[in-house]
Amino acid sequence: MQRTASALSRRDLLKLSTCGAFGASMSRWMPAFANEAIKSPGRKKSVILLWMTGGPPQTDTFDMKPGHENGGQFKPIESSVPGIQVCEHLPKLARLMEYCVPIRSMSTKEGDHTRGTYLMRTGNLPTGPIDYPTMGSLFSKELGQENSELPNFVAVAPYTQFSPGAYGPGFLGPKYAPLVVGDGNRVAGGPNGMNYDPSLGVKNLVLPGGIKLEQADARLALLSDLEADFASQRPGLISDSHREAYAAAVRMMRSEAVKAFQLDSEPAKLRDDYGRNQFGQACLLARRLIERGVPFVEVSLNGVGNNQTFAWDTHQQNFTAVKGLLGVLDPAWATLMSDLKDRGLLDSTLIVWMGEFGRTPKINPQTGRDHFPAAWSTVMCGGGIKGGQAIGKTSPDGMKIDDRPVSVQDLFATMCQSLGLDPHTQNLSNVGRPIRIADLTAKPITEIL
Repeated sequence: MQRTASALSRRDLLKLSTCGAFGASMSRWMPAFANEAIKSPGRKKSVILLWMTGGPPQTDTFDMKPGHENGGQFKPIESSVPGIQVCEHLPKLARLMEYCVPIRSMSTKEGDHTRGTYLMRTGNLPTGPIDYPTMGSLFSKELGQENSELPNFVAVAPYTQFSPGAYGPGFLGPKYAPLVVGDGNRVAGGPNGMNYDPSLGVKNLVLPGGIKLEQADARLALLSDLEADFASQRPGLISDSHREAYAAAVRMMRSEAVKAFQLDSEPAKLRDDYGRNQFGQACLLARRLIERGVPFVEVSLNGVGNNQTFAWDTHQQNFTAVKGLLGVLDPAWATLMSDLKDRGLLDSTLIVWMGEFGRTPKINPQTGRDHFPAAWSTVMCGGGIKGGQAIGKTSPDGMKIDDRPVSVQDLFATMCQSLGLDPHTQNLSNVGRPIRIADLTAKPITEIL
């Protein structure tokens, strides 16, 4: 009796792929296989990082200070969880707070964009010769699959200029680098953000005009022979990475899974709900990628319209800028969570919201908030997280932590445990020193796991 696609195991698929039984048509089997994986209680965890470039203000989002002069212009509103209040400009997210955990007691010492970004994204400071990998490379290495049709790490519109070294695979090597889509210099909404569909696609996936598949296959075969000859004479990471990159590109080009980037196949109403801007549509793309088995997707919110401030770096006109940013963030994030939940994917998808630091509770003379790493907020939602609670507490003026300080290493260890990973897993660095995902001193936030 012939076995159906849903009955095929991953081992079956790998065997058939190795033997060439499927060839280019193998991709037709993958959607059915993916659907079975989605239904499986043993489905691997995934991560969506919502990166807020510039550092969002905790006192205007998830750690409101009503009644104090540091509280500012925004009012708090009740969420779906009694006792947890959020900003009035996050109404949709407030209704989903039972799936979220605001961590109100993040604390680091890095108030510089370059060092703060590097620390929060790699878990380490940029000191010495060690080239630390960004968290997307680190976690996708543990969660991803070899020879997957789509990359194991996709970064949408990253703004890398603050700290270029914080966005790469570091000592893990090019094999674990992200596929970057979207323009990090674009903003969400406004004249510069309207033509978002082309920017969220992957370039050069279609054969050039006049080139037939047989011709392309012949050229790729010739390239493979040349690369094999080169690698035999000059073995090493560079040649291996080059070959792996080409192989991954070809797999993606010939895969049905690449349709994940075709957002126009989604209902117009759903696209409206996410928000017709680059960040909103990038969150929709993240859901489509997670649905197809990509273990780590990063989406950056780099600014809104023609505001005078850059992204969340609101040294002036904080409240005007943040209101615009929250107006883009709230529908996109809330719809992402609801969409994942409706598809049975929220329990297996960890969502992390953060930037490189917080912003000063005290409002400066330019009606802005400056850099503040001492006491600020991140948020975790979804997979492996016991939502509906807040962790940590800051003082009434927001200037210091009164309860449960959380370090970046604590955060990494918490992410590991929520994903079913050992935080003490080691990787060999570029200087030959083994580096753990999280230090032995890290303390995961066990009460939310």
